[in-house]
Amino acid sequence: MTRITCKFGGTSLADAACIREVLAIIRANPDRRFIVASAPGKRTPDDKKITDLLYAWHSIARQGLDASEPRRIIEARFTELARELGVTFDIDSHLREIAELAGAYETPDYMASRGEYLNSRLIAEVLGAVFVDPADCIKFKASGELDPATYDLLGARLQGGGLFVVPGFYGAMPDGSVRTFSRGGSDVTGSIVARASKCDLYENWTDVSGFLMADPRIVPNAKRIEEVTYKELRELAYMGATVLHDEAIFPVSTAGIPIHIRNTKDPKAPGTMIVAARESHTPVCGIAGHTGFTMINIEKTLMNKEKGFGVRVLSVFDEFGVSWEHMPTGIDTMSLIVRDQELKGKGDAIFEAIQKRTDPDELTITSGLAMIATVGQGMNHHVGVAARLTGALARAGVNIRVIDQGSSEMNIIIGVEEGDLKSAIQAIYETFDTWT
Repeated sequence: MTRITCKFGGTSLADAACIREVLAIIRANPDRRFIVASAPGKRTPDDKKITDLLYAWHSIARQGLDASEPRRIIEARFTELARELGVTFDIDSHLREIAELAGAYETPDYMASRGEYLNSRLIAEVLGAVFVDPADCIKFKASGELDPATYDLLGARLQGGGLFVVPGFYGAMPDGSVRTFSRGGSDVTGSIVARASKCDLYENWTDVSGFLMADPRIVPNAKRIEEVTYKELRELAYMGATVLHDEAIFPVSTAGIPIHIRNTKDPKAPGTMIVAARESHTPVCGIAGHTGFTMINIEKTLMNKEKGFGVRVLSVFDEFGVSWEHMPTGIDTMSLIVRDQELKGKGDAIFEAIQKRTDPDELTITSGLAMIATVGQGMNHHVGVAARLTGALARAGVNIRVIDQGSSEMNIIIGVEEGDLKSAIQAIYETFDTWT
């Protein structure tokens, strides 16, 4: 018998009509037994997300001010859901408990997690399912990393017949305090539940019918990706493809559990399968890009002969707690590409520290860059991929500021001016979309 974990996002659970669609999906297949729920999303463009209201409640409470407005909106939302779904749900009791702890913690993690908690309680009530609180069995280490003991703890709670509902987005630190994943972290919870319950498949239900080869806002008729590997998706997600949280890949990839991206509004659509290996060796499966990068360029004669040069440079970033993305190098040159958000408030100090420790011939900063990843495990089976890519950009009048290819030959990273991002992605897509 196949065992399936299903995660449903906030747009799939926005109102009673959406939840009824989710219930129909769950009940259509008895193998769907482990349900991970997000907090309710927006019902209309000008609506408020429950999670955003909870963040606001925490901020107001920490200042000792009256938080009755976000509480009122949350209460009305869940009261309406319970009434329309025909269940008794004591939202007032839950909100009293939340209010007692609203300003108790310096960080907003506890409050932010309550949207998933409340919605999962409600859905478990509707389904007659067992509710499992992640705070009891999804554990973080003091460092903030997931504790591997989670899989045994959670697996023990998911034993037996029937349905189980697990709130997404959070777990607990060693002292028992609630810790959330980053936004979109319910995807990660779904992956953890799939592995802990030893499922055969992880269905991630969202508001799109799978991954597209490129951002549809840039390439309106971009093709759907039928199948993509964990490694390919990791590259695409890291560079801006946002259908799935990039950290959701690790738990299931270790266990070899495939992820099926599916559309709640179109459950018959084939979606996208994420697998360990795919049979198709098309050279490129996807293109993703993002603005907001800066390149620090270091030039020094005989740099390659100077022992410890690179270590001194990287130690600066380590001491300032700044992560770097790419490091193209030459005989006498070294460049580090960093996200602007990482450099915020630290750029000048990092520049001065590198100057002091390396005594370079020239040190410059190039800002306003966009980075684009062209990804596909089939690249190493095709001659001329890089030539085709650079030729397409040349014809589109796009100047390449930096190019980097991993040793796995699974991706080519290019840096262009931010203003060239869209035209670059369009040009790359057009040259690879029909090449097999």
